[in-house]
Amino acid sequence: MGIKKYRDKVIIKKRMLIIFSILFLLFFLLECRAFYIMMAQSERYKRIAKDQWTNSVKIDAKRGRILDRNGNELANSFSVYRVDLDMNTLRQTLQLKGITNEDLAPKLAEALAMEQQDVLKVLNKTLPSGLPLASATLKRRIEQEDANKVREVSKQLGIKGILVSPDTTRYYKNGNFLAHVLGHTNSDGVGLTGIEKQYDKVLAGTPGVLLAESDRDRKELPYNISQYTKPVDGKDLVLTIDETIQSICEKAANQALIDNKAKAVTIIATDPKTGEILALVNKPDYNPNNPWEEGKNSDELNKLWRNRAVNDTFEPGSIFKVVTALAALSEGTSKESDKFVCSGGTTVLKSHINCWKTSGHGTQNFIEILKNSCNVGFIEVGKALGADKLNRYISMVGFGQKTGIDLPGEAKGIVKKTKDITAVDLATMSFGHVNTVSCVQYITAFNAVANGGYLITPHLMKETGYFDENGKLTNKEEYKIEKKEILNSNITATLRGYLEKVCAEGGSKNAFIEGYHIAGKTGTAKKPGTNTKGYAEGKYISSFAGMAPANDPRITLMVSIDEPDPSNYYAGQIAAPVAKIVFNDIFNYLALKADATGEEVARSLRKEVIIPNLRGMKKEEAVKILKANHIDYTFEGDGEYVSDSLPIPGITVKEGDKITLYRSSTPTYNNKVVAVPNLRGYSRERVIELLNSLGIKAVFSGDGLASEQSYEPNSEVQRGTVVTVNLEEIGD
Repeated sequence: MGIKKYRDKVIIKKRMLIIFSILFLLFFLLECRAFYIMMAQSERYKRIAKDQWTNSVKIDAKRGRILDRNGNELANSFSVYRVDLDMNTLRQTLQLKGITNEDLAPKLAEALAMEQQDVLKVLNKTLPSGLPLASATLKRRIEQEDANKVREVSKQLGIKGILVSPDTTRYYKNGNFLAHVLGHTNSDGVGLTGIEKQYDKVLAGTPGVLLAESDRDRKELPYNISQYTKPVDGKDLVLTIDETIQSICEKAANQALIDNKAKAVTIIATDPKTGEILALVNKPDYNPNNPWEEGKNSDELNKLWRNRAVNDTFEPGSIFKVVTALAALSEGTSKESDKFVCSGGTTVLKSHINCWKTSGHGTQNFIEILKNSCNVGFIEVGKALGADKLNRYISMVGFGQKTGIDLPGEAKGIVKKTKDITAVDLATMSFGHVNTVSCVQYITAFNAVANGGYLITPHLMKETGYFDENGKLTNKEEYKIEKKEILNSNITATLRGYLEKVCAEGGSKNAFIEGYHIAGKTGTAKKPGTNTKGYAEGKYISSFAGMAPANDPRITLMVSIDEPDPSNYYAGQIAAPVAKIVFNDIFNYLALKADATGEEVARSLRKEVIIPNLRGMKKEEAVKILKANHIDYTFEGDGEYVSDSLPIPGITVKEGDKITLYRSSTPTYNNKVVAVPNLRGYSRERVIELLNSLGIKAVFSGDGLASEQSYEPNSEVQRGTVVTVNLEEIGD
């Protein structure tokens, strides 16, 4: 019996020990779990708890306006409405009324012009943890009419929790105007492109929050601990853009796009002394009020939104000769009196490199190779400089690096490393090939010549702040101009003088305006092929860069025409005239005085036209042709037919000039003398058409555009004379 009792006690003790061990282990595991929850997972559970017991509604701040330098409004935010859902209150009232989400969804969808499944998706939305959502946004930026429909749905069903409150929408009053600079915002008012993205934090302000706590039944607690943080509106942003100058450039760019059947056109106008962008336009463009054009995929949209002046680069061609000339003058490796002989090409190592004028320019001095844009001359200039010095100036003026312009996505361009530059590379680099630049990079470098040697960061932000009721800017923050002296002012002044001769006498003369001292350079460059090595057939970029007045420039201008009609691509014929129109309008706007009479200025602005051959025509037909060509006329003699004209057919005059028509009673005439017109820059087809109309025969050599003719312009010849026309791919 004693043994049995003893055995039972031992068993009981063992069982108690086992039970105690199990309880201890459970308690230990519980402690570990509690520690894990309280320490490792505390933030997660706090967040979940906060989501459960709080209702918060974000209240967006009003986005700041964007204005031009004169206070003209370019972008603003206007009052509309938004629909948010207090999910806790909404669930309670739906439950009390016996209404399901499926019942409510079609009514809200109809009121808001939404798809029913999209409304249901919001109504059934939960937290990532799977717990009920406290609040949600159903739709933003709706008009008052739709807001009233939503209120009516709530009223008819007798439900609460559907909140209709004020909202804002971005509006660009001028549509496509300045589109690539301004950019646009997404549906939540966040900047996606352009200035809207670059200065999003400045414009957006700080949103407010309405926060309330509720109990476990999702009812607001009886004690009021709701919090309201008032939103802080975004600052207004004043740009360096001048709305009037931008309008001038927009109009000119759009016309150039149409006239030249081009892929794209870019025009930039700046103040060279401050780096301020006064105008920047790319055509084609888009409407920031409706940036998501129907039928376009994301790649097509991004291409449409792309700011080509900043984001795209190209081989500059002959406008780069300004940089080569600058380096040579600064280093003293070339001077005005140097002589250069161009026979139409030169051989570097084993590579033959043509001048754009394959017949050659002959013997020229430094100014003349710049005026004539002679490739051979600049190959010699580059050779004297050497790769190291040329690359040092290329880097000095900012090529191969971002300018720092306050727009997103700026391209750096390509500059070949000095150690990799061959003799052939150096030769072609000297006249604008191998390396690539953007339009903004080029105008920044060009400004250093215009302003006396300072590299200044181009910029669009002038100042930010809040406008008070008197229109005064408070809390103002101004752009701090970044500038660095890189060049000698005497050298830049000398180069400006040379470039003025280029506009007055050389390949850029179609940008010349009598009485205004414009300095500039044209460039016509082939575009590299996309799928093959070398250059694409018939694809060019035609550019012009200019400044005025040349002695102390107040305005610089760049015009770039991408892939113009291959039958008329020469920059002197298509880019320089665009610049001329823009310069004249800006001069008038800025009230810049010319040192010529008004009549002289007006005449220089008129287009040149060739007097057509009207001999033998009836006077009515002749008058019709003259009017189409904008040529004034006067008659001498009697008769139904035109027997002759003075000046004779083929002579170049200005639009509006008056010529004399001689009349006779018969269509026959004796005078068979005509003038050979200036054919430079015309395509083969245009030359044939023009000479045939004058009764002159043409013989061609080469391919491309007319660069030389066997008779000087305005030379008098007999009808039937044969004129030899040399065609070349003009690179000036």
